[in-house]
Amino acid sequence: MTDTSVQPALDWTCKHTWKRASVNTLWCLLGCSIGDFGTILFFQLTGIAWPVLLIMTLAIINGLLTSIALETFILSRQMAFKLAFKTAIGMSMISMISMEVAMNVVDYLATGGAILVLWVIPLMLFAGFITPLPYNYWRLKALGRACH
Repeated sequence: MTDTSVQPALDWTCKHTWKRASVNTLWCLLGCSIGDFGTILFFQLTGIAWPVLLIMTLAIINGLLTSIALETFILSRQMAFKLAFKTAIGMSMISMISMEVAMNVVDYLATGGAILVLWVIPLMLFAGFITPLPYNYWRLKALGRACH
């Protein structure tokens, strides 16, 4: 008896899917960065003395919220607002959370806290982009679903 449940190996060489996954990831990165960087900058400029872990947790939450808001805005140009919001909420939280955590870990390791300086921003953005990219590719290729 032949086992027909075995799936063929995923093709990781599809340039079209890598391009689509990259564009999707960049849109998410833009939305996440607005909330994340804004939160860190707020605490940095105001001098409010919260523990670093609390600031970064709030930055992650705000990054997720701004990403959902941006995606809702973009999708609302193609569909009804209510459907756009539901679609944005249904995005892959795994992708967004991994992006946010990667950005904040890089910030912490590079600066020792929740601190925005010009030289760390490109490092944070790179980590935020590259971390969820393989997952976003897989989600598109294996499941036929866009994450963002």
